[in-house]
Amino acid sequence: NLFLSLLLTMLTCLVLGMGIPTIPNYIITSSLAGPALLELGVPLLVSHMFVFYFGIMADLTPPVALAAFAAAPMARESGLKIGIQATKLAIAGFVVPFMAVYTPALMLQDAGPIAAQFGYPVEVAYIVAKACMGIVLWGAAAVGFLARRMAGWERLLAFAAGVLLVAAVPLTDEAGWALALAWIGWHCFRARQASVKT
Repeated sequence: NLFLSLLLTMLTCLVLGMGIPTIPNYIITSSLAGPALLELGVPLLVSHMFVFYFGIMADLTPPVALAAFAAAPMARESGLKIGIQATKLAIAGFVVPFMAVYTPALMLQDAGPIAAQFGYPVEVAYIVAKACMGIVLWGAAAVGFLARRMAGWERLLAFAAGVLLVAAVPLTDEAGWALALAWIGWHCFRARQASVKT
């Protein structure tokens, strides 16, 4: 199962990153997980970048979160609190490597069905736009703010639209774009109304 293998690779990177720096983490995990991912059909460059990416993300993931503890004295705050807040802000970033595996065009690798019909540059531009929109939606859902504060149901809608855009299943792109654009339009309209009233 590819998804389970990716999940275990991610957890391995995050756990190893608690005790060792990024480069040794990458070397150890890529030598263990790289061949397995390659056998499951993941392009070589994508599998290595997947491992390296999560090796870096280990620096902001609690409980160790080395980057958060480095920032703690400057912010005069608990390193754990900073790590939790950093993870909350970067939660959308945890999905990007999974997108790169399921749509390798995000990393300028294998072409998919869009490239066959419209050309490779169009596919890359579309995948990058989809990834950016998903990150914006998930970031807004995690933080609870875009153009104004968001209610709980608005955050759920933003999260759902992000999931639909990220999922590599037929028809989810169309539903995700429709929901995302409708939600952003409605949200910006409400924010403008609120600013006119004040």
